Amino acid sequence: MRVNYLLILGCVGLSLWAWQQDPDFIDTNFVFSWNNLLAGRVWTLFTALFLHASPTHLFGNMLFLFVFGNTLEKMIGRDYHLAVFFIGGFTAFLVPPALGLYAPDTGMLGASAAIFTLAACVMLMNPLKFSFLFMAPQGLVAMFYFLYNIALVYDPNVIGFTVGIPFGISWSKRWPRNLLITLGLFGIYLAILAILATFFGLRLPLGLL
Repeated sequence: MRVNYLLILGCVGLSLWAWQQDPDFIDTNFVFSWNNLLAGRVWTLFTALFLHASPTHLFGNMLFLFVFGNTLEKMIGRDYHLAVFFIGGFTAFLVPPALGLYAPDTGMLGASAAIFTLAACVMLMNPLKFSFLFMAPQGLVAMFYFLYNIALVYDPNVIGFTVGIPFGISWSKRWPRNLLITLGLFGIYLAILAILATFFGLRLPLGLL
């Protein structure tokens, strides 16, 4: 059984259980915050990666974990896959409060940043791997969501993505080519959107006459 499936089961199981518990108990013992870390609850670094805030949060993350996680585990094996997942997640939890970007009592949870670490690796190692879930090459999916987070909603996903870049570079001698492929795909995607927007923008008023 792939270890990636165990990560998915862990996220689903802990989240479903936690949603039935007292929120204050969960915040104190399962959600990561700087205050929890200073209080000695180091295990919250681990539990917070598997805990999600809502069914929507969980469902979205598991889709991305299924796609990027399965692809990366096939390429680098279960041990390295786990290392990338946890290093990315832990770093994204620790850096913002350490730099004063978050208040010490700010709760952090979810596997988003860890998944983006996996996404960065896939982007640099096998960007043309096609995802039937998203109907697009995985390099394009990774780039699109990275830029979305940069432009609209700063969060630890950005940190997780940047953590994955050194791993992807070290494991792929063709990473410059793969990065160019990803950027090229993104450029084509934007061009198609622009053409469609222009086409429908011109046609729609005519159709209303």
